[in-house]
Amino acid sequence: MNAVESVLKKYPGAGRDALIPILQEVQEGEGYISREAVAAIGRHLKLPTPKIFGVATFYNQFRFQPKGKYHITVCRGTACHVKGSNLVLETAKKELNLQPGQTSRDRLFSLEVVACMGACGLSPVMNLNGEFYAKVTPQKLVKIIQECKLAESENGH
Repeated sequence: MNAVESVLKKYPGAGRDALIPILQEVQEGEGYISREAVAAIGRHLKLPTPKIFGVATFYNQFRFQPKGKYHITVCRGTACHVKGSNLVLETAKKELNLQPGQTSRDRLFSLEVVACMGACGLSPVMNLNGEFYAKVTPQKLVKIIQECKLAESENGH
């Protein structure tokens, strides 16, 4: 039994009101919500897949691609915005050739934007795999990305 089936098994006879908890559990187990998971959830809840995608895309907590080995999160809260996080985000998009919510084909990098990380005094802030970086500039971000790429090339990837 796969992770999606085991989640659905916890919700026998569930209705539409169980959709968000199911999506949350599936993402927690799988790391993201796949098309196959959406189809299985739709069959289980007797809901059309476009309805499920509509709900899931409304909430920015849900992702439809697995996270990359290096998951970069850029804060766009007010303090970070005022201190230049837009330039950091634009640099990340350019350097990684990704839009927020996307993962590179090689699954090395993924990019996410959040409304606030709660570290306003350190703005602009970014996070790489759980590690916070304070007062990030576009140049500092490029250096961080280059270090990740270098680590991969040294590991023979």
